[in-house]
Amino acid sequence: MEAAGADVIERTGDAAVMGMPGLAKIREHRKINARIARWVQDNEVAVHVPVDSPAANFPVCAIMKSRGVRVVHMVAPQLWAWAPWRIRKLRRLTNHVMCVLPFEEEWFRSRGVEATFIGHPLFEKPIDEAGLDEQIQDWNQGEQQIALMPGSRPSEIQKNFPLLLGAYIKLKGEHPNMCGMVAVTRPEIEPILRQLAKDHGLIWPDSLGLTVANTDAAVRWCTLALVVSGTVTLQIARQHRPMVIVYKIGRIGWSLFARWLIQTPYITLPNILAGREVVTELVPHFVGAEPIADRATELLEDRTKYDLQIQELQSITKMFDSKNAAHEAADIVARYAGLDSRSNRDGKKADSDTPVPSAVGD
Repeated sequence: MEAAGADVIERTGDAAVMGMPGLAKIREHRKINARIARWVQDNEVAVHVPVDSPAANFPVCAIMKSRGVRVVHMVAPQLWAWAPWRIRKLRRLTNHVMCVLPFEEEWFRSRGVEATFIGHPLFEKPIDEAGLDEQIQDWNQGEQQIALMPGSRPSEIQKNFPLLLGAYIKLKGEHPNMCGMVAVTRPEIEPILRQLAKDHGLIWPDSLGLTVANTDAAVRWCTLALVVSGTVTLQIARQHRPMVIVYKIGRIGWSLFARWLIQTPYITLPNILAGREVVTELVPHFVGAEPIADRATELLEDRTKYDLQIQELQSITKMFDSKNAAHEAADIVARYAGLDSRSNRDGKKADSDTPVPSAVGD
């Protein structure tokens, strides 16, 4: 958004956390919310577009609604997965929810929240296979090529990367002609990973490379991905690469809180979309690297299981065919802002379920 010309008032996602935030994080967000409230007093807002994260966004939504601003959520809060009772608050604090997963529209509508499945940003553009092949032509090649995706949040990386690295080391010991690639989102993550390896007594193998902001290239290159649960699993699914998904969490925290809050039988996105376990899911994961390596070995050595996962991923990605999330989101936001939407300009009938209110101040 900044690159597109937006004025950035506050940054809230640079050090995002999963689960219960600490006192310092709570205080930080209270200060941010207070500054946003002061900014809104001096600036007319037509539509507020919060993205995901109900914990961070609901207080800001309340500020906006108190001033008569229309609120259109981009990426539905995953209330279907945990804390479904918060649907009452969402009804009060939103005018429309733009869903990126196909089953969400019906889930929210059946609970009195206006919602539209717009598709997922990951699936908007076709994969540039030739461009990706050019990027990876100089990467190491082996009989098996393993991509490690350690996540982007600091807490995820701290807990999960030693497990992924340990699993790769074990696999490498069993498959001498294997090579690997760690895919990270930002350059500053690399020294953190290398220090984590040292802290856990793990030697970073010469066969394991690292690439920055090249996730699609790493997926194109790999035979199999070892990945921390998150949106990146859809990025891998899009190229139909088999994967083992892991997410380490403390056993006490899981037993006391998380297991009672989570409402779905599966936690990872491919399995949630399929409604069954089509991808190996070690979530929550309480132990070491061995189970991860063992499940990877099953896929690498059993071609039937490997090919079956590819077929299942192909079925999942078809759910997003014919959707363009950016275009559909822009149309909905434009209508709530009282602007001329792309659909109207193209002579298409507007969605009769979506009101066309005036912008604030009319």
